[in-house]
Amino acid sequence: MAGSEDPRALLRSVFGFDDFRPGQEEIVRAVLAGEDAIAIMPTGSGKSLCYQLPALLRPGLTMVVSPLIALMRDQVQALRAAAIAAAALNSANPAAENAQVERDIELGKLKLLYIAPERLVRPDTLERLAGANVALLAIDEAHCVSQWGHDFRPDYLGIANAARAIGGRLQTLALTATADGPTRAEIARRLFEGRSPREFLRSFDRPNLRLAFAPKKGPAKQVLDFVRRHTGESGIVYCSTRRKTDEMADALVKQGVRALPYHAGLEKEVREANQDVFQKEDGVVMVATVAFGLGIDKPDVRFVCHADLPSSVEAYYQEIGRAGRDGLPADTLTLYGTDDIRLRRMFIANSAAPDDRKRLDRQRLAALLSLAEAPHCRRQTLLAYFGETTPPCGNCDLCTEGTARFDGTVEAQKAMSAILRTGERFGVAHLIAILTGDSTENVLKFGHERLPTFGVGKDRAAGEWHALFRQMSAAGLIEQDLEGYGRWMVTEAGRRVLRGEERIEFRAEAVLPGKSVRRGSKTAPPELSGSDSGLLATLKTWRLARARELSAPAYVVCSDRTLYELVAMRPASVGALRGVHGLGDAKIARYGAAIVELIATTTSARSPE
Repeated sequence: MAGSEDPRALLRSVFGFDDFRPGQEEIVRAVLAGEDAIAIMPTGSGKSLCYQLPALLRPGLTMVVSPLIALMRDQVQALRAAAIAAAALNSANPAAENAQVERDIELGKLKLLYIAPERLVRPDTLERLAGANVALLAIDEAHCVSQWGHDFRPDYLGIANAARAIGGRLQTLALTATADGPTRAEIARRLFEGRSPREFLRSFDRPNLRLAFAPKKGPAKQVLDFVRRHTGESGIVYCSTRRKTDEMADALVKQGVRALPYHAGLEKEVREANQDVFQKEDGVVMVATVAFGLGIDKPDVRFVCHADLPSSVEAYYQEIGRAGRDGLPADTLTLYGTDDIRLRRMFIANSAAPDDRKRLDRQRLAALLSLAEAPHCRRQTLLAYFGETTPPCGNCDLCTEGTARFDGTVEAQKAMSAILRTGERFGVAHLIAILTGDSTENVLKFGHERLPTFGVGKDRAAGEWHALFRQMSAAGLIEQDLEGYGRWMVTEAGRRVLRGEERIEFRAEAVLPGKSVRRGSKTAPPELSGSDSGLLATLKTWRLARARELSAPAYVVCSDRTLYELVAMRPASVGALRGVHGLGDAKIARYGAAIVELIATTTSARSPE
């Protein structure tokens, strides 16, 4: 393979792709030209091809630093299925397997080697790799090197020194799905040490993902309703704590959902077994903390639900990016409430980070809250955070359902007046009781029924006031005492509104009938007839059997998109398979005859006499 000079020829013959995805070709050609590069590409855009294809086109070993063993295993299985010499060196391998990988390195048999950063920096590993003709260092999830980022991993800090020990000025390609300006700057500083890598920044838009946020109004039921809209599909539900993860998984199981938990508190064997089931089977819902998913390469995750607010826009984007990696439509929902906001602010306040990091973290949280409370197209708000502009997407809740805005200055003034007149000492339930004129025991105890603000907000229900307090918090007009009992205080920005110097708009909770501008994706699955559905089910059963023989995820055999194309095209010969997405020469040689025979048999069996 190394003798070929045409990337496109290998793209078709090895990987089964007719063309590059947007942004891939320019990165591949830069790598082939020997350039250092940073590639910021959204999940599902094909980052791995940017180093896998060059690895086949030139001599030497491409070394891929990856943070999670699951990712290494899945990518190695997929590469071997395409007849590419690849291996992983990690602590999860049996000793005999690692010994064989080390021999293959010394003999120059491998084209790609996946390795974790903690193993890379070991002296024995560096000594072995120094003589292995390493041609390229590819660093996946490169944002992990940044202490400004959302997923800092200390082991990544030793990568640059390791690269110098292996090959001096070793060509380096750093890849990640999300990195804002400070994170990109730190990636360049820590991994390239004074060199100036080319920066490839692709659009962050994932048009196949439907974006939606909703205030919490009984999160267990909201999650269940969302999951039930996707019966039979694979998905992820993220929770903020281990306890919530276990409780949510149990609740879904009791409602007949095939759900499994995943968090650091589970036994290692249980975690790995649950992850394997999710990876290899259809229709499984993984309920997890954010510890799950960084290295998940499952392309057919059809939905991601956040039962609790994520930590930042970057974390949100990274986590919803687990869905729809195959380019087909996928659904997302994020739930949030005032408790989430308080918890996130408390995490920042109590962290050991320096003040400048805390300031940046508060800004990132404010950006996420702005996304949650966005008055118009969420995709516009999300992409604006990453410096992009886009027309209304037609594929988010605000575009498809609409929303209303109103001047909430008077409501905000009433709420802040209640806060100040009670000495900034009380939580939201007490303040709402005052506003709605509810003579609760505590209201009477403190004599607050005599305040001028008692009952001034009785034209609105308590639930509406909860929503307004949440929006005022998101807008920075009020804040909670994170270390106390949740008492509300008025900020300087709030005082400006209270004095009438500034106005504030709120979003009405009720959505309005709206118009869809753009929905779904160009690669949406076709509407299937009865016979097509039968053939698809037969192909999925065949695929699952082959995957079990390999002890690999089903998509290693072929992706859902491949199956849809097989159903639509119904190729009658092995030669006709060469036009099907994802079927390269090795897979056609291995499975082609069986696929053609299966299609012919199933089609004839279902044909009318």
